[in-house]
Formats: sequence, structure tokens, C-alpha cells
Amino acid sequence: MSDVWTYLQYPFAQHALIAATLVALVSGLIAPFVAARDMAFAVHGSAELAFPTAVAGLLLFDDALTGALLGSVLVAIAIALLGSRRGDGNTAIGVILAFGLGVGVFLLSFYHGYASQATNILFGSIVAVTSRDLLILGVVAAVVSLLVLAIYRPLFFSSVDPEVAEARGVPTRALGLLFVLMLTVTVTEVAQVVGTLLVLSLAITPAAAARRWTAAPLMVTALSVLFALLSADGGFLLSLAFVDSGVKASVFITFISFGLYVVARGAAAVRKV
Repeated sequence: MSDVWTYLQYPFAQHALIAATLVALVSGLIAPFVAARDMAFAVHGSAELAFPTAVAGLLLFDDALTGALLGSVLVAIAIALLGSRRGDGNTAIGVILAFGLGVGVFLLSFYHGYASQATNILFGSIVAVTSRDLLILGVVAAVVSLLVLAIYRPLFFSSVDPEVAEARGVPTRALGLLFVLMLTVTVTEVAQVVGTLLVLSLAITPAAAARRWTAAPLMVTALSVLFALLSADGGFLLSLAFVDSGVKASVFITFISFGLYVVARGAAAVRKV
């Protein structure tokens, strides 16, 4: 095992730990609404679509993160418009996903930079986070977190019972569009740490584990944030401890997240006995 404290003296490790914390906070906040709205496929689709938009960012700005964040807005609008009718959401995401991945592969053929910059989009590279990336992640995390807290009650109401919420005058359509936008931006942010292929470990699993412990909405949110923090920060610290193994931090993050879910399921089963 390596000396974790020694590594934490280096700027790259400090940046990575801060990035993991920011990503965990915002993904933990948004995850319960993903679960309540049954939008796991939307998370998967948004994560995969971060790939073509990030490649476009590399080609146009030589910056994958900028491209992915700008693309997430377009993805959110497309999902909201094509899936506006009830029951069309997953179909719309599937259509956009198929087209988007094709575009991503096509654009990648024009990219002649370092291959690692392209593959990091898929698998994540938390240790490659720069000061500029950290600033962008911080702004995104702050904006999304403030929006979630500001509309928490109506968003939760429309997520749990959209028909009643609409009858009570809650602007469910506007909230739905805003939530999809926050979701795609959050997923893009999470992908910078764990990659598009493993984004579900922070955007869904923490809330799935939290719901096994309690049904109280605020407690679910609090536990979701806690589990996301344990997964993201713990996974990165473990990757430093076992740096000689060459295993990416995203793998440890996924293992911890899944472990918390398994423990939660086990505890729930014991309580029913």
C-alpha cells in the first residue's frame, strides 16, 4: 500500500479529491429524483451522449468538458421535445442515443490528438482534472444544487404524483424540462470522474441504497449524498492507496457504491424477517 497522505500533498491529488466531492454532492442530490421519476435509462442515455459531444468539443475547442457541457443542453432539449408525450421518453432517448453514438464514432475519426483524451471520456480520469476543469465543475455543482434546493418541494411532488401535481397547479412540464436539463448537466459532470460507462454508480446507486434504509424524502436525499460522498472520495483515496495496481479510481468508486447498495438490501431483508 502507498502512503495516501504523501500523494495528497500534490496538486493533482488535491484537485481530484475536490472534483470527487463536488461530483458526489450534486449527483447525490439529483439521484433521488431520478429514482422517483424512473429515469435510469435517461441517465444512461445522457452519459453515453456525453461521448459524441465531448469529441466535438475536442475538435472545436480542444476541450472535451466544454463540448460535453454545451452538448448536454442540446441533449436535454431533444429528450424533452421528442419525449413530451407520456410513455415516449425512453423511446426518444433510445433514438437519440443510437444517432449520437454514430455521430461520436464519426467525429472521432477526425481527431488526431492523444488517444487518452478520447478514451478518458468513456472511462474517466479524475487525476487529469485541471484548475480550469475544477472551476467549471464547481460552478455547475453550485448552480444545480441551488436549483434543486429552490424547487425541491414542487419537483418532488411532480415526481411522485404528476397527475395530482398538475391538477394542483404545479407547472409539471416546465419542471420536467428543467429537471432533464439539470440531469444531463449533472451526468456530464459525473462522467468527468467515473467516465460515461460507469456514471450510474453515482447518479443512481446512492439513491437506490438510500431508499432501502428509509422512505422519508429528506432522509433519502441526505443518505444519497452521504453514500455518493463515501463512494467518490473513498474510491479515489483507495486508488491512491493501491496506486501500484494501476486500477483506475472509477473502478474503486463503482465497487464502494455497489457495496453500499448490497449492504442496504441485506439490511432491508433482515428487517423484514
